[in-house]
Amino acid sequence: MDPIKRTIELAMENVEGGGKPFACVILRSGELVAESPNLVVQTHDPTAHAEIVAIREACTKLGTESLAGCEIYVLAHPCPMCLGALYYASPDRVVFVTERDSYARYYKDDGRYFELETFYDEYPKPWPERRLPMRHEPDEAGLAVYERWQQLNP
Repeated sequence: MDPIKRTIELAMENVEGGGKPFACVILRSGELVAESPNLVVQTHDPTAHAEIVAIREACTKLGTESLAGCEIYVLAHPCPMCLGALYYASPDRVVFVTERDSYARYYKDDGRYFELETFYDEYPKPWPERRLPMRHEPDEAGLAVYERWQQLNP
């Protein structure tokens, strides 16, 4: 199986079925571990991006939160949410087929605080300057959770 062709095929099938134009394929030692198109439309779950769904499936199958030893193929350069998930999953390599700039003229996916053209720029901003309203309400009791975790995980 050619993982790039399979990624493109999954994404095209998803588009034909009314879904979004994204897909992910995960291989380990050349064998398919998991694959998924973007399922946001089908599930009404804004986190059901192809990478997230496939990572969850692969980790469940492999019984680990680490995808070391795996290669992940995605149709588009990962969004910040998926990029974060990929960092956490720690595969050996991520291969993407298209760059955001090359598909932006065909695909628009804007939301209340999200615009494809500016979304990546939001992350490095200090939290009070982001478009998404955020408020920090410190409570010392919140640190007790982390202190307890440290006690249980020396």
